[in-house]
Amino acid sequence: MEKSKVVLLVCKDYREENVDKAIQQGIEKLGGIEVFFSREEKILLKPNLLAKALPEKAVTTHPAIFKAVGKYLKSQGYTNLYYGDSPGNPIGAAKVAAGCGIKEPAEQLGIIPADFGRGKEVEFQQGITETHFIISNGILECDGIINLCKMKTHQLERITGAAKNMFGAVYGINKGAFHAKYTDADSFAKMIADLNNFISPRLHIMDGILAMEGNGPQSGTPIEMGVILMSRDPIALDTVFCHLIYLKPERVPTNRYGYEYGVGKMKEEEMEIITEQGSLTVKEAAEKYGSKEYDVYRGGEKETQIRLLKPIQPLLRKKPFIIKEKCIKCGICEESCPLEVKAITLKSFPVYDYKRCIRCYCCQEMCPRQAIDVKVPFAARLMDRNWKI
Repeated sequence: MEKSKVVLLVCKDYREENVDKAIQQGIEKLGGIEVFFSREEKILLKPNLLAKALPEKAVTTHPAIFKAVGKYLKSQGYTNLYYGDSPGNPIGAAKVAAGCGIKEPAEQLGIIPADFGRGKEVEFQQGITETHFIISNGILECDGIINLCKMKTHQLERITGAAKNMFGAVYGINKGAFHAKYTDADSFAKMIADLNNFISPRLHIMDGILAMEGNGPQSGTPIEMGVILMSRDPIALDTVFCHLIYLKPERVPTNRYGYEYGVGKMKEEEMEIITEQGSLTVKEAAEKYGSKEYDVYRGGEKETQIRLLKPIQPLLRKKPFIIKEKCIKCGICEESCPLEVKAITLKSFPVYDYKRCIRCYCCQEMCPRQAIDVKVPFAARLMDRNWKI
């Protein structure tokens, strides 16, 4: 059995010489860029451009990572380079790229903005859960993709990494339609697995130098992890991320269904972690480079005994709530709700209808002032602790 290789390299800061060295070493440890792309191909660099945010906020892929990958490709004779992402807000990819610091190095290197302002409906007959997507033209018009993802927490899927980052391939407002169609973490993750099988990026590079913990993917807290991860396999890469933060990989739906749908591998014996000093097991990697204090929800929603408690399940579900002292009443939370009849409405302050709320956390994800957090009810936390689920 051929193992999925995940390269783990220490990189403590974003100084250009350090990031350049790590990117070059990592790609070479995977066999060199020639095993992924030919020089005449049109290559798309797909960073995480969730929203306009300063790099030190750890919301988006750091421009130093983007620049290092672009410089390396150029040095190896790759000139047909494009970049882009479909952000989660209506201001557009160009403004988000500029606000995140990605536009400047792209212009310096002659990396062209791809078309993420339009999209096309495509059919994917091999899809298990979803067979139709509306994909941005920038994705469809390239030959191969480098997925430049960010190491972050995520309220719906626990983490967002390589697999979830490809949701940015979906064109514009259609993201909300998918949240409305797939209203829980499991069904949404199944769709993400089909999407990854359709797009099939060839190389995944995770920016874990400055990661995000807590109330991710936009309102969390930056935390120094000091690593860069690379792999052909997005599920193996996300699995290693989970081990580094002592989160069971199978509790991340995008991992579980990505494995089930054949996107990638998740079992420890199916992976090889490659470092500058040699190969490590996942346990050795976690002990050497991980953090038990990383703030991520590790409880066991929808597992074991909780499944038997349907009458009180509403009391066990996480829910978003407004931090009033941070709220500026801009209405973005209401606009971002994907439901036709909104689950949040702006009155004197935004007010939730929790009976309607599907817990997609689009409101929390898009809030520009970090004024929405997510509560785990006391009963659920008590059961996690006492039943060890």
